[in-house]
Amino acid sequence: MLQYTIRRLLSVIPVMLVVSVIVFMIVHLTPGNPAFLILGEDSSPEAIADLERQLGLDQALYIQFFNWISQVATGDLGTSVYSSQTVTSLIFENFGPTFSLMALSTFMLLVIAIPVALMIVALRKTVLDPIFTSVSLFGVSIPEFWLATLLVLGFGVTLPIFPVAGYMPLTEGVDAWIHHILLPSFVLAIVEVGIIARMLRDSMLDSINQDYIKTARAKGVRERDVLRNHVFTNALIPTTTVLGATIAGLLGGTVIIETLFTIPGIGQLLVDSIHRRDYPVVQGIVLFIAGIYVFVNLLVDLLYTFMDPRIRYD
Repeated sequence: MLQYTIRRLLSVIPVMLVVSVIVFMIVHLTPGNPAFLILGEDSSPEAIADLERQLGLDQALYIQFFNWISQVATGDLGTSVYSSQTVTSLIFENFGPTFSLMALSTFMLLVIAIPVALMIVALRKTVLDPIFTSVSLFGVSIPEFWLATLLVLGFGVTLPIFPVAGYMPLTEGVDAWIHHILLPSFVLAIVEVGIIARMLRDSMLDSINQDYIKTARAKGVRERDVLRNHVFTNALIPTTTVLGATIAGLLGGTVIIETLFTIPGIGQLLVDSIHRRDYPVVQGIVLFIAGIYVFVNLLVDLLYTFMDPRIRYD
């Protein structure tokens, strides 16, 4: 297990290197001059050129990339050209709201998807099964921004139950925190519920006619216990793979949701930094998100050994 973990961690290096090259080229080839945006339209060409030299933007792209990747290798993601703060401090300052969104969304996702999948499998021979299939496909097809807009109009404007902008940290009270974050978290969760519920349902249906299930029924085990203790447990491994990718994908979904709900998280910081052409911040955030993806995938692989003792990594 230790050797496998070390190999996986070492394999992260080329992946992150490729990601860094792609991100660096996209960001730096995007039209716009950070020096011009910082100094404003009334700035002189001499002042802009002087600021470009200070920021190192007058150097060749390969030199800029080498300087930046050398910093990253030491754990330094650089400094924001807009606020002069370190990129690492900006990420951690804005990660709280994003983590809250991901945590509550994941909780809502599991609370909704697992019971729905169990119910559909239990009622698989009724009309609810094809209805569930249609509804799940419809849910997956809903764009997040469209659903968020509808919910804002419905529960923020027409029926002003929830605030449509802003964020309250958990330190201000659980009630205030949930009140501000429930609606955007629901949007993130509900779009993914169809994927997880459908995957779990299909995996359970694949297991439900296996020999060990027939043996459990022959021993007189109740159908409810068969579904919960045997079918559901064995269906967790393929579902966990999809769930891991979904949880990591929630981090990307926060970019849209945080912008719509004006939540000061990683997604909002990324959008603002793109508008400002704040190259170090954009590059740092994308690398951070890529690192989260890699970490979640590694964690899922390690969880397999706990869910199925037959799986061993040499």
